Amino acid sequence: MAGLSARVHRMNEFIEKASPAKSVRRRGGRKREAAPSPVAAPFVTRGIPFFSLLDDDALERVENEADTLLQEVGMEFRNDPETLAIWRDAGASVDGERVRFDKGMLRAIIQKSAPREFTQLARNKKRSVPIGGNKTIFAPAYGPPFVRSLEFERRYATLEDFRNFVKLTYMSPWLHYSGGVVCEPVDVPVSKRHLDMTYAHIRNSDKAFMGAVTSAERARDSLDMARILFGPETLEENCCLMGLINVNSPLVLDATMLGALKVYARAGQGTIVSPFIIAGAMGPVTIASHLSQALAEGMAGIALAQLVRPGAPVVLGILSTAIDMRSGAPSRGAEPMLTLMAYGQLARRLGVPLRGGGSFSASKIPDTQAGIEASSFIMMSVLSGANVIIHAAGSHENGLCMSYEKFMSDIDTLGQMARLLEGIDVSRDEFALDAYREVGPGEHFLGCAHTLERYQTAFRESPLSDKSSYEQWREDGSLSMSERAHAQWKSQLASYERPALDIAVDEELQEFMARRKAVLPDGVA
Repeated sequence: MAGLSARVHRMNEFIEKASPAKSVRRRGGRKREAAPSPVAAPFVTRGIPFFSLLDDDALERVENEADTLLQEVGMEFRNDPETLAIWRDAGASVDGERVRFDKGMLRAIIQKSAPREFTQLARNKKRSVPIGGNKTIFAPAYGPPFVRSLEFERRYATLEDFRNFVKLTYMSPWLHYSGGVVCEPVDVPVSKRHLDMTYAHIRNSDKAFMGAVTSAERARDSLDMARILFGPETLEENCCLMGLINVNSPLVLDATMLGALKVYARAGQGTIVSPFIIAGAMGPVTIASHLSQALAEGMAGIALAQLVRPGAPVVLGILSTAIDMRSGAPSRGAEPMLTLMAYGQLARRLGVPLRGGGSFSASKIPDTQAGIEASSFIMMSVLSGANVIIHAAGSHENGLCMSYEKFMSDIDTLGQMARLLEGIDVSRDEFALDAYREVGPGEHFLGCAHTLERYQTAFRESPLSDKSSYEQWREDGSLSMSERAHAQWKSQLASYERPALDIAVDEELQEFMARRKAVLPDGVA
């Protein structure tokens, strides 16, 4: 216990040193004023080529197999007669709840009206996010029911945790999107928590966010709150909200997801249709079958959105994992990474934006395993060409747990990924010929004009990685990266200032929530 207290004391000292108002000790005992927080665009513009894993012949085989699957096996649309009627009117073959599609039918529907790119407005218009093309945005984890920190053992998440992660996301220049269910606040009744989550995004951030999808009614509540925030005309004419629609793989969309999808599509709002396939459990074990199944499921949801309202914003998603054949637990290794890379090619051929995975890890704590797995998977998401990367920060236990410390270290990695995406500038000044003329052979460049003009921004400096000498590291408390991340999130929350919100809008939102909560029973799931 004494050892733990000592480490907490050292972490608190580090928090004091890391305070933006303080100067920070540098190598060699020197001090400099803390650098201002980096100012980044609300998205990353891709300056590197898209990675091509499969050739055109292989991609066509995947697409043909997806069409064959849709034609011969089909998809089930459960407990939703309206959706079955929509498919029947569109010319699909409907047998009970099973719907089969002629080859090429879904692709034709999608390519007729689905936008290749669109913009989701944020309440701070400067933070609106373009989705598609050569743009990438990072969003935090989605849906973990548990949280953990160095301060406490793994426990169920609360509304306060939810607000904390929204605030930390708002403060990060590398998380461009406030997200959706950044963690599941289990201290609020299921039937009402969607209201508190939507309000937390609106009140504690001014970035773009997602709405509820756990029922059509809750999706409508999110829309109503967005309508109050943005105004009815703005909501009608723009995408101001998106919903994450998960397919119940294999080959099922149920009434819950269908209801939310139709609510958002009819209102002209966005849907991210994501098959969730655990290879070996929710689909066959082979990568090729995983690709064809995911494409079939994704096209079915996206095409339905276009039939509901042509031109409705859509994103083709995938949540790719495998199964540990010894334990039955989800496992993300090379196979899901290969799947994601090829899926990016399929999305571009289909002509819709792509949602990719993020900083996943099966680890239970922010350790070496967490760092290796998370950095590997986020790298593949970036290279795949994903436009929206969910689970980009905080995810543990394959998405079951949100870690405060891993959240901060993942954000640090996102800064590196953003720099990677920028690529290499080969404009004339970048070749530094004047510097060579000034310095000449055999001398150093530290004091030349070219270096002095650029040294503050030439290289991205990690706020978490320790590059000091061993002696300096010992003097500063011998802190691990997790402990430095702990100090960072504590310091950031302490300095958080929530963005301004019109008082009348805030009052109207709270009145709406109060009315809805008064009629919603606590015990309904």
